[in-house]
Amino acid sequence: MKNSKFLVYSALFVFAIAIGMFAYIVNTSKALSYLSDDPKACINCHVMNTQYATWQKSMHGETATCVDCHLPRDGMINKYIAKAKDGWNHSVAFTLGSFDHAMMITEDGADRVQKNCVTCHATIASTLIENADRHHQFDNPDMSTDRRCWDCHKEVPHGKARGLSTTPFNLGVRDAFRQ
Repeated sequence: MKNSKFLVYSALFVFAIAIGMFAYIVNTSKALSYLSDDPKACINCHVMNTQYATWQKSMHGETATCVDCHLPRDGMINKYIAKAKDGWNHSVAFTLGSFDHAMMITEDGADRVQKNCVTCHATIASTLIENADRHHQFDNPDMSTDRRCWDCHKEVPHGKARGLSTTPFNLGVRDAFRQ
């Protein structure tokens, strides 16, 4: 009888420790902030200072958040599935240090951004499609018809520089928003 009470109390103690550790990790990593649309969540714990600083100084910084460009806009379920997938990939890469300091978007992420570019800039995009033969050199083998918007608009919205220390205004960005 005493052994079973000891096991129950031990199990409850281990469970309480596990809950405490989980709460500590959620709090320290600011995990709940990733459920929001706040761009500051993108610089909570990883190396997105350059992207945040360049976006903040761009025209998109006045009109669009990270979520507006980088996540699906066709419903909350798709948005949170993409957030979960990206969050998992980011947490693995940043925990293991397996990311390149020149951040590159995944193919899935690039598809989402392209779709959102065309959606937000629908009037411009339809005009470009109508006038593609006059304004784009698709007969040139170096020019593809399936280009992405940023193939030409390289500075939108993150500027040319992609290194951690090569972007103006990026130093101290994360610290400026810590609370």
